[in-house]
Parts: sequence; C-alpha cells; structure tokens
Amino acid sequence: MIIRDVMTKNPVCVTESTSVTEAKQIMNSKKINKLPVLNSSKKLVGIITKNDIAKVSPSEATTLDMYEISSLLAKLTCGKFMTKKVITISESEIVEEAARIMADKNIGCLPVVNDDVVVGIVTESDLFELFVQMFGARESGVRANFQQVDKPGQLSKIFSAIADKKGNIISVVTRESKIEGKRRVTVKASDISVDEMKEILQNAEADIIDIRMV
Repeated sequence: MIIRDVMTKNPVCVTESTSVTEAKQIMNSKKINKLPVLNSSKKLVGIITKNDIAKVSPSEATTLDMYEISSLLAKLTCGKFMTKKVITISESEIVEEAARIMADKNIGCLPVVNDDVVVGIVTESDLFELFVQMFGARESGVRANFQQVDKPGQLSKIFSAIADKKGNIISVVTRESKIEGKRRVTVKASDISVDEMKEILQNAEADIIDIRMV
C-alpha cells in the first residue's frame, strides 16, 4: 500500500501571513492539530501545530484584557512561529516508510508533496485507521497469535488447514520474534471455532501465545 491510498487529500493549509488567531480557529473548527504553511506561490515552507500556537499565546495569568490579547495575537503570523524544516513524503512512497519516519523522528504527520506543492497529508490517525483495517479489528472471528518456525511453507500449511475447515481468513500480520529462527504471526479468521484453530496450530507445531474469539 502506498501513501496515496491512505493520505488525506487536499488538506487545509494556511499561508505565512495567516494570523495565529485564525490558524487556531481553523484547527478548532476542523478538529485538526497541524496545518501546512504555504508561501505566496503555494509552495510548502513550514508547518504550524497547536503546540506552536500554545507557546506564543498569553498565559491564563496575563493581565491583558481580551481586546489586548486579540490584538496581540492578530499581529502574530504563522510564518513567524511555524517549523520551517518540514519532513515530507511522496504520494508514491510506501506506507511503512511513512510510519518509520514518524516513529524515528517522533513527529505526528507528514505533508505529502509533489514538486513542493502539498497534495495531501498523512497523520498518526491515518496510520491508526490502517492498523485497524490490517488487523480486521471491526470484524468478528477467531484471533490467534503464535510463533512459528521461520522457513518457507510453514504458513501455507496453516492457511490450507483453515480452508479445509471452511474458515475464511480475515487478516494476517507477521513480525520478527525475539527468538532466533522464529516469527510472530497474528491470524484472524471467521467461520471457524477456537478449538478448531487451536488444533490446526498444534498440528503445525506452532507455539500458541494467545487465541480467542473477538
């Protein structure tokens, strides 16, 4: 799966001259936490977040009245307080790379650009939704988490056995195991019982970690 499939297309953006007050209002009304910042040529030049705005807003202990606060914030622009060094990604990049960058850099979103023009944005929420879909979290079935010898043909035996029981595989997710030579696997299937799934895994000499109907 690539970024184009999961990104939010045509995201809401602001310009360098947009006031911090207006940016805050946009975030509140759209229920978003980050806004790409564009220059007069519509090119990406930065990003501003709710945290950025909170840092420049007067504290609750201020002696300024509401008019003075509004007047002050109206003079503060996104161009002055935005993060200028923005990490971006291409819409043709794979989703895993976006997740890796966001995890490694500890950031919550990546603007998606084409020749510096913002065509989308991918956020933590987008990746969480993909995570839900990959695990089939909204569908009912037997969920089995196990370890299996990491060699060709092992999973195909399990999948064939599930098919023989008339079970329907909803999702399959694998990852590295802490045990050398093995791999962690999560399989979710419908139209099969917990006992049937357990029997299949035992016959395949898999190490069952958790198995349940969800």
